[in-house]
Amino acid sequence: MSQTSTQEEQTPPQGVGHDALVVQQFGTQASAYVASLTHAGGDDIGQLAALIAPGAKVLDLGCGGGHVSYAAAAIAGSVTAYDLSSDMLAAVRAEAAKRGIGNLTTVQGPAETLPFPDASFDVVLCRYSAHHWQDVRQGVREARRVLKPNGVAGFADAIAPESAVLDTFLQTFEMLRDPSHVRDYTAAEWVAIASEAGFGLTGVTRRRLWLDFDSWIGRMRTPKVFVDAIRALQAAVSDPVRAHFEVQPNGTFTIDTAVFELKAL
Repeated sequence: MSQTSTQEEQTPPQGVGHDALVVQQFGTQASAYVASLTHAGGDDIGQLAALIAPGAKVLDLGCGGGHVSYAAAAIAGSVTAYDLSSDMLAAVRAEAAKRGIGNLTTVQGPAETLPFPDASFDVVLCRYSAHHWQDVRQGVREARRVLKPNGVAGFADAIAPESAVLDTFLQTFEMLRDPSHVRDYTAAEWVAIASEAGFGLTGVTRRRLWLDFDSWIGRMRTPKVFVDAIRALQAAVSDPVRAHFEVQPNGTFTIDTAVFELKAL
């Protein structure tokens, strides 16, 4: 359901650390991410769930609104929904209870320092979270550490185009919309990061994701000054940039995404 920028806007935070900024950006909007059709749907959720063997112990890393966790819980023996935001985790617990899910627990913390012993999980899944991490390489190393030998992982995220000009515009759109954004990585960067962490790549699936502009900014309560800046930038881009992102007159546009299927080496 579309949300507009006429709702109360969030004042840009000042003088806070990055983790606190992420919590501030997402915690107050937890219910919006549980309800978000963009986050609740998509073939990537089914693809991630297909990595789970019946009865497996699963970690949903940076669970957000919990949509991967809910799908995983139907297959797994247990699911740990892990996120930096306590408000987001409270919303996930409430939604799980509403759905009658009894094998889902929540744990709070950053991706870079997971509070779990080595080889704790059969499967680690992560969807639309890593682009907010302060140190994505450390986060992926931690994911590898907590996986059992021969465990599998699936990372789904927006990916940056290999073209420098397209990459620059994507990161700028993202940062103006949400100052907790760190970076959308290219597919090549993802493959290198996974390899360095001790993963073998077993598959990559690329997709395109259509983003309704009003819903996209509404979930983050993006201040009007930044909304106007995004729209001005969209109006000023070159024709090749406009074509790649399929920018529409109302601001709606399309980005690249990918699912990386990995195996612990």
